[in-house]
Amino acid sequence: MAQTNKKEKVIVQSIDEHNSYYTELLKKIVNINSGTMNFEGVKQVGSILAKEFEALGMETEWSPGDSFNRAGHLIAKTKGKKGPKLLLIGHLDTVFEPDSPFQEYTMLNDSIMQGPGVADMKGGDVIIIMALKALKEAGALADMQIEVVMTGDEEKSGSPIEKSKEALIKAAKWADIALAFENADGDPKTIVTSRRGSSGWLLKVKGNAAHSSQIFTDKVGVGAIYEASRILNEFYVQLSKEENLTFNPGVILGGTQTEFDAGKSGGTATGKSNVVAQEVTVSGDIRAVSTEQLEKAKKIMNQIISNNYPETSATLIFKEGGYPPLTNTEGNQKLLRYYSNTSEDLGFGSVSAVHPRNAGAADVSFTSGWVTMAIDGMGMCGADDHTINETGDLSMLPVQAKRAAVLMLRLMENKDFK
Repeated sequence: MAQTNKKEKVIVQSIDEHNSYYTELLKKIVNINSGTMNFEGVKQVGSILAKEFEALGMETEWSPGDSFNRAGHLIAKTKGKKGPKLLLIGHLDTVFEPDSPFQEYTMLNDSIMQGPGVADMKGGDVIIIMALKALKEAGALADMQIEVVMTGDEEKSGSPIEKSKEALIKAAKWADIALAFENADGDPKTIVTSRRGSSGWLLKVKGNAAHSSQIFTDKVGVGAIYEASRILNEFYVQLSKEENLTFNPGVILGGTQTEFDAGKSGGTATGKSNVVAQEVTVSGDIRAVSTEQLEKAKKIMNQIISNNYPETSATLIFKEGGYPPLTNTEGNQKLLRYYSNTSEDLGFGSVSAVHPRNAGAADVSFTSGWVTMAIDGMGMCGADDHTINETGDLSMLPVQAKRAAVLMLRLMENKDFK
């Protein structure tokens, strides 16, 4: 290892000494159900972690989620004034609600834990605290400018999303640098510098209801289902080769009459084979790597829906809100290089960027445009997130904590990052 000062050596020693304690802390919170809609469980995990932050001398607060129908968020702050302002991002909730069969951890071997939310992202939350504990023991934490935001609704955002992400965006506006602790793609040799944004769209198509024997006539036209098929096919033909852009029609209803329930993402459709379809509803999502790419795709999609088959019409509604893209900026690339150099100095090897197609939407994206630098994927390495086979590698807890703590120390001490 190539630690260049005593503080970095203290950080490494501290993390090794306290690894067993934080392993047990992780086991404890994994066994507490904190599915997004289990508000009491989310708050319970937040309360346990708040005590850990307070033991480090940090101020904590619970930001209530009443205004967006969620449990709320945990916020912790230092009181220092040195170095860049650092925003550390985690989340308390998981995709596993109380009715899930996946409620407690099991050890598959000495280091692999199978458990709900172990990788996404309770392991990352514990890594944040491990790193801050080491910085405290190195005598650095009290001087640093750090705000931690652990959201309670990352897996299922509250509505309106402007309220849901208000605390996170406020912290991003304050910060210079964002460090997020999701699992990347399960590979400790990678980090996330770019995430694709995610938003929804709704396509509504109208045709003329008539006896099927009159389809294709000037008066009746082709019907709504043919027009919807044309539109979806043209989306594919014109946009499917655009790198890092995806658009998926997830639900389609067509016939004489449709009833779509957006809340349930489903509905009913009625019709007869001898009646020309009068309406079609399609609900889908779109993911882009930058705001510019998203706007370009929207323009092309709107052009496609306006070139209608005879006697049909269509409207395309792009839903407000959603997750913005985290654009791969020069600042993010610079931070990646700094993180990789830190990893190499610690003896853990170099780190490269995850391909954006392998990085879904996450809370860090809401820092885009506010901070000068951001990376994600600094959390626990694991596999099969969001499934009952989710695992985390406990041997990576100290590795990731050392990388994070030394990086933060170097950011504070390096004039380039002030």
